[in-house]
Amino acid sequence: MAKVFGFFKECGVELKKVTWPTRDDVVASVKVVLVSTIVIAIILGALDFLFSAGMSLIFKA
Repeated sequence: MAKVFGFFKECGVELKKVTWPTRDDVVASVKVVLVSTIVIAIILGALDFLFSAGMSLIFKA
Protein backbone atom coordinates (compact mmCIF):
# COMPACT_ATOMS: atom_id res chain seq x y z
CA MET A 1 0.00 0.00 0.00
CA ALA A 2 2.94 2.30 0.61
CA LYS A 3 3.91 2.00 -3.06
CA VAL A 4 0.47 3.23 -4.12
CA PHE A 5 0.70 6.30 -1.89
CA GLY A 6 4.26 6.91 -3.08
CA PHE A 7 3.08 6.74 -6.68
CA PHE A 8 0.39 9.37 -6.11
CA LYS A 9 2.82 11.58 -4.19
CA GLU A 10 5.28 11.43 -7.10
CA CYS A 11 2.45 12.21 -9.53
CA GLY A 12 1.67 15.35 -7.54
CA VAL A 13 5.32 16.40 -7.61
CA GLU A 14 5.48 15.92 -11.39
CA LEU A 15 2.23 17.83 -11.95
CA LYS A 16 3.70 20.82 -10.13
CA LYS A 17 6.48 20.92 -12.74
CA VAL A 18 4.01 21.18 -15.63
CA THR A 19 3.73 24.52 -17.39
CA TRP A 20 -0.02 24.97 -17.70
CA PRO A 21 -1.44 27.11 -20.53
CA THR A 22 -2.88 30.51 -19.74
CA ARG A 23 -6.58 31.21 -20.09
CA ASP A 24 -5.91 33.21 -23.26
CA ASP A 25 -4.02 30.28 -24.79
CA VAL A 26 -6.88 27.91 -24.02
CA VAL A 27 -9.50 30.29 -25.43
CA ALA A 28 -7.44 30.75 -28.62
CA SER A 29 -7.06 26.99 -29.03
CA VAL A 30 -10.79 26.43 -28.51
CA LYS A 31 -11.57 29.05 -31.16
CA VAL A 32 -9.25 27.35 -33.65
CA VAL A 33 -10.85 23.97 -32.98
CA LEU A 34 -14.41 25.32 -33.31
CA VAL A 35 -13.72 27.22 -36.53
CA SER A 36 -11.87 24.32 -38.14
CA THR A 37 -14.65 21.91 -37.11
CA ILE A 38 -17.31 24.15 -38.64
CA VAL A 39 -15.32 24.59 -41.87
CA ILE A 40 -14.74 20.84 -42.24
CA ALA A 41 -18.43 20.16 -41.51
CA ILE A 42 -19.49 22.61 -44.21
CA ILE A 43 -17.08 21.07 -46.72
CA LEU A 44 -18.22 17.52 -45.94
CA GLY A 45 -21.88 18.57 -46.07
CA ALA A 46 -21.37 20.17 -49.48
CA LEU A 47 -19.58 17.09 -50.80
CA ASP A 48 -22.34 14.84 -49.46
CA PHE A 49 -24.97 17.00 -51.15
CA LEU A 50 -23.08 16.98 -54.46
CA PHE A 51 -22.50 13.22 -54.42
CA SER A 52 -26.12 12.55 -53.46
CA ALA A 53 -27.37 14.82 -56.25
CA GLY A 54 -25.01 13.14 -58.70
CA MET A 55 -26.15 9.66 -57.71
CA SER A 56 -29.80 10.59 -57.99
CA LEU A 57 -29.16 11.99 -61.50
CA ILE A 58 -27.35 8.82 -62.52
CA PHE A 59 -29.82 6.32 -61.03
CA LYS A 60 -33.01 8.43 -61.23
CA ALA A 61 -34.04 7.33 -57.74
